[in-house]
Amino acid sequence: MTTVHPEQRPDDVVTDADTSLARPTEQDEVAAAGSELIGGPVGRRARTGYGWWSPVRVIALVMIGLFALGMVQKLPCYNGGWFYGQTTQYVHACYSDIPHLYNGRGFADGLTPYVDRIPAEVSGGMEYLEYPVLTGVFMKIAAWMTPAGGDIVEREQVYWLVNAGMLMVCAVVIAVCVARTHRRRPWDALLVALAPAFALNATINWDLFAVALTAVGMMLWARGRPLGAGVLLGLATAAKLYPVLLLGPLLVLCWRAGRWRAFGAALGGAALSWAAVNLPVLIWAPQGWSKFYTFSQERPVDFGSLWLIISQRTGVPLGSDSVNTWAIVLMLAGCAGIAALAFCAPRRPRFAQLAFLVLALFVLTNKVYSPQYVLWLIPLAALARPRWRDFLIWQSGEVLYFFGIWMYLAWTGSGDAHQGLPTEGYQLAIAAHLTGTLYLCAMVVRDALRPEHDPVRRDGTDDPSGGVLDRATDVFVLGHRKRPVRQPVPPAHTLVRWGTPPAR
Repeated sequence: MTTVHPEQRPDDVVTDADTSLARPTEQDEVAAAGSELIGGPVGRRARTGYGWWSPVRVIALVMIGLFALGMVQKLPCYNGGWFYGQTTQYVHACYSDIPHLYNGRGFADGLTPYVDRIPAEVSGGMEYLEYPVLTGVFMKIAAWMTPAGGDIVEREQVYWLVNAGMLMVCAVVIAVCVARTHRRRPWDALLVALAPAFALNATINWDLFAVALTAVGMMLWARGRPLGAGVLLGLATAAKLYPVLLLGPLLVLCWRAGRWRAFGAALGGAALSWAAVNLPVLIWAPQGWSKFYTFSQERPVDFGSLWLIISQRTGVPLGSDSVNTWAIVLMLAGCAGIAALAFCAPRRPRFAQLAFLVLALFVLTNKVYSPQYVLWLIPLAALARPRWRDFLIWQSGEVLYFFGIWMYLAWTGSGDAHQGLPTEGYQLAIAAHLTGTLYLCAMVVRDALRPEHDPVRRDGTDDPSGGVLDRATDVFVLGHRKRPVRQPVPPAHTLVRWGTPPAR
């Protein structure tokens, strides 16, 4: 008789009914308490995952329901708040860039992004579209699907609905990919599908497109397909710049495990796919292509950042050049600390853990924090620290910030001291967001340093999102260079009949 860990089986053999699937209600006290709403924790003799109601399908349906609730939350703006009244969209906390940029970036007039110059009277001084190429393609496709002619307000409403439909598909892809990344823990994707900040921010901007591409890339890496993962990460970077940061964690983890070929494949795939999308636009319309990068560099200190609190509290305006320099210095110092964690931890940290830490560091040090940026972190948080208590503590700070920024804009736009949130209150909302993110980072770092606290590793699992890194032998560990460290094999109770026994 031969045995193998469930994650080593071919894709067509793994089933959602596998008895080795982790059950959150048996491992998480918050999940167990919350399950009382639907009948209580799963029983010892329960047959879960049989029939049509597999975990992935349930999670996809929950995500659709959550996304729909987020659309309902935007109804006051859809019914007029986006178009009439200076502060209505802020008072109802239902603002979205999507309807405003339909006309403001020339899509209503049929302009081609990056090629056609946007008229100053509609763009507010923005000559070209300030979004990466693949996001511009996404926006243009939605514009093609929006009927031309007629009242501009109705066309902006339809444009938002078309984008919402496309973004809903992205949301489902994200939830399914998270469920499939940790094969034994599909129910952790409910953290994504039930995240309140996800529903509130899903249709503010087009970030979900890049998040979906990133989620597919991480799933492919977890399946041991580094080239495909790199291609998806490159495409995600062509839609939003942040996914390129994930190559950093892959570099240090592959360095520790000696998996240079896999990292090279991922890096090469990312570079080729990014270039395939960007080079044609760069050659054809260099000024339009470069607008995103110059805009990001020249953008002043803006909402949600630590730098804004410093500027407001000290009364000293901070120039974009000096903040750019300090943000880069802090980012590099933080990345050095994360690399040290990767090389010095007693066990090689999981890919999802380092990916979350790097993106959280970028969010904390950046000169602007738009509320939809939380969407970048939610899938990674579900993979890095799948504990409902810590996840909800972090989400509470993000929800507070979501309402804080709109109330602050209502206060600044109305000039009424009795309407909205004054500067001091907004600073507290920023502090809540920063504190919540730091708290979750601290828990992830603790898990990396003390793996016995890691919910994913408690059953003997190593790194289910690590792909070729999962259960790989360490070849470079600071302080242990002369004695390679082999990751432990899962205990016998997690092994099932199939194939060839794992190497010991």
